[in-house]
Amino acid sequence: MASVQDQIWTWVRRKGRGQVYVPSDFLDLGSRDAVDQALGRLVRSKKLRRVARGVYDYPKHHPQLGPIPPALHRVARAIARSTGSRLQISGAQAANTLGLSTQVPAQLVYLTDGPTRTVAVGKRKIRFRHASPRTLAGAGTVVGAVLQAFRFLGPQSVDDAAVRKVRQVVSAKDRAMLRGSISQAPAWMRGALATIAAPDQAQAV
Repeated sequence: MASVQDQIWTWVRRKGRGQVYVPSDFLDLGSRDAVDQALGRLVRSKKLRRVARGVYDYPKHHPQLGPIPPALHRVARAIARSTGSRLQISGAQAANTLGLSTQVPAQLVYLTDGPTRTVAVGKRKIRFRHASPRTLAGAGTVVGAVLQAFRFLGPQSVDDAAVRKVRQVVSAKDRAMLRGSISQAPAWMRGALATIAAPDQAQAV
């Protein structure tokens, strides 16, 4: 029977480079102590890299630059898995992602139902900020991103142009999910959300 270390290494190689892991991802292969020891040995043999406390990746390599830093969103999601927390991107990040703002946040911030804290990943940082359940509506989905982006922009900036832009990037499945979330949104944005969430036929009328 393969050791815990060999099983982890086989799993990681199958998933490919660039993925980020935490010990809880491998608890079906052995005890926490066995998994921690296996990950430590894989780090010492330079097969895996420790990118933060309790967080590991199988790094991508650049021909000239060598190992490439991990994607911060993958690190954030791995940390959330380890604590069983939900994540919601911040309003500034959501607005930029949806094309509603050209402002690029200086720091990656996530809202969470976990504790407030900052995690250093090399010279970069991820900020986790505890938020209320209402603020986390649609966490991790396009719907959640839209709600956060609109909160960030405010009533004066959520105009017809913003509504059209968001409608262009959300799928029919996203619109259906959004229809079920309108009641949880602030009153001032419900009309805009209803327009975005309208089925195609209704929108064309």
